[in-house]
Amino acid sequence: MDKLLIQGGPRLNGDIKISGAKNAALPILCAGLLTSDTLQLSNVPHLQDVATMLKLLRQMGLGIEQDGENVTLNGAGVDKLEAPYDMVKTMRASILVLGPLLARFGEARVSLPGGCAIGSRPVDQHIKGLQAMGAEITIEAGYIHAKAKKLKGARIVTDMITVTGTENLLMAATLAEGETILDNAAREPEVTDLANLLVAMGANITGIGTDRLVIHGVERLHGASHKVIADRIETATFLCAVAATGGDVTLTNTRSDILDVALDKLREVGVILTSGPDWIRAQMSARPKAVSFRTTEYPGFPTDMQAQFMAVNCIAEGSSRVTETIFENRFMHVQEMNRLGAHISIDGHNAIINGVDKLVGAPVMATDLRASASLVIAAMAAQGETLIDRIYHLDRGYDRMEVKLSAVGANIQRIK
Repeated sequence: MDKLLIQGGPRLNGDIKISGAKNAALPILCAGLLTSDTLQLSNVPHLQDVATMLKLLRQMGLGIEQDGENVTLNGAGVDKLEAPYDMVKTMRASILVLGPLLARFGEARVSLPGGCAIGSRPVDQHIKGLQAMGAEITIEAGYIHAKAKKLKGARIVTDMITVTGTENLLMAATLAEGETILDNAAREPEVTDLANLLVAMGANITGIGTDRLVIHGVERLHGASHKVIADRIETATFLCAVAATGGDVTLTNTRSDILDVALDKLREVGVILTSGPDWIRAQMSARPKAVSFRTTEYPGFPTDMQAQFMAVNCIAEGSSRVTETIFENRFMHVQEMNRLGAHISIDGHNAIINGVDKLVGAPVMATDLRASASLVIAAMAAQGETLIDRIYHLDRGYDRMEVKLSAVGANIQRIK
């Protein structure tokens, strides 16, 4: 099992190219099931989750060609309408095949999903929405069985804001008969990116970027070309790394307009930020200042950045409070950070961080995807050597993080 060995101390200087967004690429790949034509996708990241999704789709009969960050999909040969447990257990996003299969083929059999152990994240909103569109759904032996001769448009109000739920129902509605209204829809940039692809494929969608999506079903969707949006979480993660270590780094192939809240918090921390249409420069020369925040749905502070900002707060001047409102188990990195000398206490959904002058390297263990990234940041800011175990979590969502950080001066290496 791979580990990361990090020697703390070096400041970061140079350029880092940001990859395409994992959370946009996964639903966009599933959209290949909606048409028998060809989709040409670019800026697709090299990630374990993407590889798992491509393996699942290939098993279903989707034609797939890969050339670096370019992926070509052809749905003419899809003949297996099932996502088996052994493919789904490691990645919750596999549930995203349910809507497209049901809409185009009238049937789907999808295992209940797995993924990171950060919370329950139920799929009942997906099921509720598809049932409102006329699907007959049963759950037995760990599988969702769904059937519908033809999905019908409906008004769907989800009980909570759900990103994958919105994406699944949005894809299903593109081929449904009549008008579908999705109220309380997720507004994340990755949802918008999927919607823009679907429009390029011939879907009729209005309200893109808002919490009310209106979809008029069409007979069929056709092929299209699309560039996957930049990964805002990878972008903000590297900005946090600069905040913690100091330095001068320019991130390319990214966007600042989908990172407003995180960038505002980084300015509070003390990072000097400048940006253009596809780049962000971060300069940091002082000790970070502590910042408090509360995670919430977009456009609020992203739960996927909670752990990385906490790493910065650990060595910041002052005390801070972090409130997690999205996932109930998303403080598992705290005990590992405390092993590095951080002073963090947990009170329910709140973490109270008292900044310390220095962290000291130690062996630690990654518990989930974003926790892994936070430990990398903490280790780079610590004195001495840190060994991070279980970094397969990291590879699910970051494209060769250690290579990108080494290129700007970090002392970090992967150990087999």
